[in-house]
Amino acid sequence: MENCKPVSTPLVLNEKLTKDDGSKEVDLKQYRSLVGSLLYLTATRPDLMFATSLLSRFMSKLSEVHMGTTKRVLRYLKRTLDFGVLYQPCSDSRLIAYSDSDWA
Repeated sequence: MENCKPVSTPLVLNEKLTKDDGSKEVDLKQYRSLVGSLLYLTATRPDLMFATSLLSRFMSKLSEVHMGTTKRVLRYLKRTLDFGVLYQPCSDSRLIAYSDSDWA
Protein backbone atom coordinates (compact mmCIF):
# COMPACT_ATOMS: atom_id res chain seq x y z
CA MET A 1 0.00 0.00 0.00
CA GLU A 2 3.04 2.30 0.10
CA ASN A 3 2.83 3.01 -3.63
CA CYS A 4 -0.96 3.20 -3.85
CA LYS A 5 -2.85 5.99 -5.60
CA PRO A 6 -4.44 8.34 -3.00
CA VAL A 7 -8.18 9.12 -3.21
CA SER A 8 -10.13 12.17 -2.03
CA THR A 9 -13.01 10.36 -0.27
CA PRO A 10 -12.99 7.35 2.06
CA LEU A 11 -16.01 5.70 0.38
CA VAL A 12 -17.42 5.49 -3.13
CA LEU A 13 -20.64 7.48 -3.55
CA ASN A 14 -23.82 5.34 -3.37
CA GLU A 15 -21.92 2.06 -2.91
CA LYS A 16 -24.07 -0.54 -1.15
CA LEU A 17 -22.23 -3.09 0.97
CA THR A 18 -24.09 -6.28 1.84
CA LYS A 19 -23.19 -9.47 3.68
CA ASP A 20 -24.02 -11.68 0.71
CA ASP A 21 -22.54 -10.05 -2.36
CA GLY A 22 -21.47 -13.32 -3.99
CA SER A 23 -17.75 -12.59 -4.30
CA LYS A 24 -14.85 -14.61 -2.92
CA GLU A 25 -14.19 -14.59 0.82
CA VAL A 26 -10.91 -13.16 2.14
CA ASP A 27 -8.68 -13.44 5.22
CA LEU A 28 -10.87 -12.63 8.23
CA LYS A 29 -7.92 -11.99 10.56
CA GLN A 30 -6.38 -9.35 8.28
CA TYR A 31 -9.74 -7.59 7.81
CA ARG A 32 -10.39 -7.48 11.55
CA SER A 33 -6.90 -6.11 12.15
CA LEU A 34 -7.36 -3.34 9.57
CA VAL A 35 -10.80 -2.34 10.87
CA GLY A 36 -9.50 -2.41 14.46
CA SER A 37 -6.68 -0.07 13.49
CA LEU A 38 -9.18 2.24 11.80
CA LEU A 39 -11.31 2.21 14.96
CA TYR A 40 -8.27 3.33 16.93
CA LEU A 41 -7.66 6.17 14.46
CA THR A 42 -11.20 7.53 14.82
CA ALA A 43 -10.17 9.09 18.17
CA THR A 44 -8.18 11.71 16.27
CA ARG A 45 -9.72 11.39 12.80
CA PRO A 46 -13.49 12.02 12.99
CA ASP A 47 -13.65 11.97 9.18
CA LEU A 48 -13.12 8.19 9.34
CA MET A 49 -15.96 7.41 11.75
CA PHE A 50 -18.72 6.67 9.25
CA ALA A 51 -16.57 4.56 6.95
CA THR A 52 -15.13 2.61 9.88
CA SER A 53 -18.54 1.97 11.44
CA LEU A 54 -19.82 0.77 8.06
CA LEU A 55 -16.87 -1.62 7.63
CA SER A 56 -17.19 -2.95 11.18
CA ARG A 57 -20.66 -4.32 10.36
CA PHE A 58 -19.06 -7.06 8.27
CA MET A 59 -16.61 -8.52 10.80
CA SER A 60 -18.12 -12.00 10.66
CA LYS A 61 -18.95 -12.39 6.96
CA LEU A 62 -16.93 -10.46 4.46
CA SER A 63 -15.73 -10.69 0.88
CA GLU A 64 -13.33 -9.07 -1.58
CA VAL A 65 -15.70 -6.11 -1.90
CA HIS A 66 -15.37 -5.31 1.81
CA MET A 67 -11.58 -5.68 1.71
CA GLY A 68 -11.48 -3.40 -1.34
CA THR A 69 -13.49 -0.77 0.51
CA THR A 70 -11.12 -1.05 3.46
CA LYS A 71 -8.16 -0.52 1.15
CA ARG A 72 -9.89 2.55 -0.27
CA VAL A 73 -10.07 4.02 3.25
CA LEU A 74 -6.32 3.36 3.58
CA ARG A 75 -5.74 5.15 0.27
CA TYR A 76 -7.77 8.07 1.64
CA LEU A 77 -5.53 8.08 4.72
CA LYS A 78 -2.48 8.36 2.51
CA ARG A 79 -3.89 11.51 0.92
CA THR A 80 -4.91 13.08 4.25
CA LEU A 81 -1.92 12.37 6.49
CA ASP A 82 -1.91 15.94 7.79
CA PHE A 83 -5.56 15.85 8.97
CA GLY A 84 -6.35 15.47 12.67
CA VAL A 85 -7.69 17.12 15.78
CA LEU A 86 -5.63 19.97 17.20
CA TYR A 87 -6.08 21.03 20.81
CA GLN A 88 -4.83 24.56 21.49
CA PRO A 89 -3.59 25.46 24.98
CA CYS A 90 -5.65 28.13 26.67
CA SER A 91 -4.10 30.47 29.26
CA ASP A 92 -7.35 31.46 31.00
CA SER A 93 -8.42 27.92 31.86
CA ARG A 94 -9.72 27.28 35.35
CA LEU A 95 -10.58 24.05 37.08
CA ILE A 96 -13.98 24.22 38.76
CA ALA A 97 -15.33 21.37 40.87
CA TYR A 98 -18.59 20.88 42.74
CA SER A 99 -19.53 18.37 45.37
CA ASP A 100 -22.77 17.28 47.00
CA SER A 101 -22.20 17.22 50.76
CA ASP A 102 -25.29 15.04 51.29
CA TRP A 103 -23.52 12.14 49.58
CA ALA A 104 -20.05 12.66 51.05
